[in-house]
Amino acid sequence: MNPAMTTEPVILGARELTSDPELGGRIAESAHQILATLVSGGAALGWVEPPSRGEVAELLGHVVSAAQAGDAALRAAYLDGRLVGLGYWLRYARPTHRPHGDLEKIAVDAADQGRGVGRALTAALIADAREAGIEVLTLDARGDNTSALHLYRSLGFTEYGRLPDFVAVGERRYDKVFYMLDFRQRG
Repeated sequence: MNPAMTTEPVILGARELTSDPELGGRIAESAHQILATLVSGGAALGWVEPPSRGEVAELLGHVVSAAQAGDAALRAAYLDGRLVGLGYWLRYARPTHRPHGDLEKIAVDAADQGRGVGRALTAALIADAREAGIEVLTLDARGDNTSALHLYRSLGFTEYGRLPDFVAVGERRYDKVFYMLDFRQRG
């Protein structure tokens, strides 16, 4: 399946990505380019230094394996036939936390931010979590990532905690903000 040339993001899941050898062969390299560029620019994605190609390939392999087992969802966004964003959630591993999932990453190429890609990715991952029977979907974000925090609130997430000055990037400190989307409270 080749993502169509379009101005609206085409959102693909792990099944589509792994069943198409052309897409599957390119996603790790394209994802690495996006993540490394964003982290180099100071994006709050969990790395202080840009991840290596191997780290990104290993991460994607882990998420795809978990998705195949029903314990994750991976989504990739394409615009004009090129990867412009990706995101995933993972089910919590502890037996007492298994009904819940953690939205771990949403990353959109800086050149394509503001075009609805992050919203489309997040909405697709929320739908995947609901379909997988997730009861509570959580996430954490750096407090200065105001665009992401606004997006999460607009999609129904609520803040349930904050650790002031918890994230250390060199000498700078940022709040770590915790959000949740409780599907048990929705119809």
